[in-house]
Amino acid sequence: MVAASPGGSMKGLAVQILTGRWFMFFGSLLIMSTAGATYMFGIYSSDIKKTLGYDQTTLNLLSFFKDLGANVGVLAGLLNEVTPPWFILLIGAILNFFGYFMIWLAVTKRISKPQVWHMCLYICVGANSQSFANTGSLVTCVKNFPESRGVILGILKGYVGLSGAIITQLYHAFYGEDTKELILMIGWLPAVVSFAFLRTIRIMKVKRQTDELKVFYNFLYISLGLATFLMVVIIINKVSGFTQSEFGGSAAVVIVLLLLPIIIVVLEERKLWREKQVALNNPAPINIVTEKPTLEVKDQDEGSHKEEEERETVKTASCWKTIFSPPERGDDYTILQALFSVDMLILFLATICGVGGTLTAIDNLGQIGSSFGYPKRSVSTFVSLVSIWNYYGRVVAGVVSEIFLIKYKFPRPLMLTLVLLLSCAGHLLIAFNVPGGLYVASVIIGFCFGAQWPLLFAIISEIFGLKYYATLYNFGSVASPIGSYLLNVRVAGYLYDVEAHKQNKALGIGNERRDGEDLNCIGTSCFKLSFIIITAVTFFGVLVSLVLVIRTKKFYKSDIYKKFREKALAAETEMAATATARSSVPKEDKDDGKAK
Repeated sequence: MVAASPGGSMKGLAVQILTGRWFMFFGSLLIMSTAGATYMFGIYSSDIKKTLGYDQTTLNLLSFFKDLGANVGVLAGLLNEVTPPWFILLIGAILNFFGYFMIWLAVTKRISKPQVWHMCLYICVGANSQSFANTGSLVTCVKNFPESRGVILGILKGYVGLSGAIITQLYHAFYGEDTKELILMIGWLPAVVSFAFLRTIRIMKVKRQTDELKVFYNFLYISLGLATFLMVVIIINKVSGFTQSEFGGSAAVVIVLLLLPIIIVVLEERKLWREKQVALNNPAPINIVTEKPTLEVKDQDEGSHKEEEERETVKTASCWKTIFSPPERGDDYTILQALFSVDMLILFLATICGVGGTLTAIDNLGQIGSSFGYPKRSVSTFVSLVSIWNYYGRVVAGVVSEIFLIKYKFPRPLMLTLVLLLSCAGHLLIAFNVPGGLYVASVIIGFCFGAQWPLLFAIISEIFGLKYYATLYNFGSVASPIGSYLLNVRVAGYLYDVEAHKQNKALGIGNERRDGEDLNCIGTSCFKLSFIIITAVTFFGVLVSLVLVIRTKKFYKSDIYKKFREKALAAETEMAATATARSSVPKEDKDDGKAK
């Protein structure tokens, strides 16, 4: 037995930690924790509106391009099929800084007033970085941990939802109440974090761990602690108010909680490293009689895998001819087969209705609070509440749906239906301006908005397979800006301006509005009709998603993770056989050397 030196031992452990799957997941957590800046539009939208003199329709048009950029990640998905994840993250970091830096220059009047289409372009480019971050890190994690995809999607998308509250704490600590500087911060901070983990995020060979799910639960517990702390801070700030130094203290705690998962990474990678050292230093398992049959099984497995790959190659080559002849649910669809399938169209329509409605509420929180007479500090509270419950929604939907699916065969599309139904309650609270109801609505809408994403992406991966998941993941996101444009720009923004003109006319102001003056509306009527319409559209989405529940009922009653367990087992067998062969060669060489 060869004993490693302490220096070499520590170096080997450090390499194991920095190159392992768990450190890769930790890097993804930090990237996701700064990747949700698009959900903070409600905080700085009033600065854009006042500084540039926009009416509500124009502001909502800007909001639409933000949602368009954040969710149309088709380019990121296609690039991810042919480039490594670090390249995707690099492009995302550059886009993020450029887009928000230009908006900051415009709002602080460091450049001449841009045209509306310029601002739409800037915010679209800046927000599009979110799709690159999601594709580069989240999709990579799902491929590296295919049997835990529901939990992974819940935790990572949860950190995206929580990022609004995280960045809010940091911005108050750095800049106080200057919301214009927030725009600059969301330009440089996500870019810096992405640059820090460019080489960490990568596709790795999957080796199944029996306690994998327990490790993810440890990450989950820390994230729950972070979310709870942020909730307490928000409540205290609402009751008594924080000074900038007190925000500095809370921001320091937030940073510690963000870095705390590194302990889990070190412990887990140290355990794996020790197992590897035991396997290398103990030659006893090599001398087993069943070595030859194992190699024969390996050859058979390789033969079967080659046949499968040949069949997949044939299918890919004739993808135009097989668009309307998709494989069984759960197998790897081609991109065209997935896009033209009835299941995808149903899921797409339900997402337009559900995400479009909740996103409209989130993007208009600033104007809704102002119209209903809430103080300015409350608007920041609403955004933070949405962010935290956005996190809870993503985590609960990801983790609970995974548990229910494994234990009770509870279909994920049915959980999506229930989430859409719950969001209707939040829309009605806004429509009728229930006293104090905007706080409750922020919680409900934040939860439902967050819950829809891990469910949507998990359903796509389960029904259409993981082969082209990066592209299909981003195609699924396209439903969000479509819903946002229809419900936010064409409904909420238009009806708000109509009501504002009525109020101005009643006050004798008329329709005369000079450039640089924002158009304001006061009272329940500003958003009442809009959110009644949104409630009706969302309920239609409930009915549509029920159709998908019926269509996929048989599929979700089966063991959908069986093939991934088989692939992981085959990979372990291959790795064990390779390790056995490598360990036996040096021994033979040494014996030959002694004989000579």
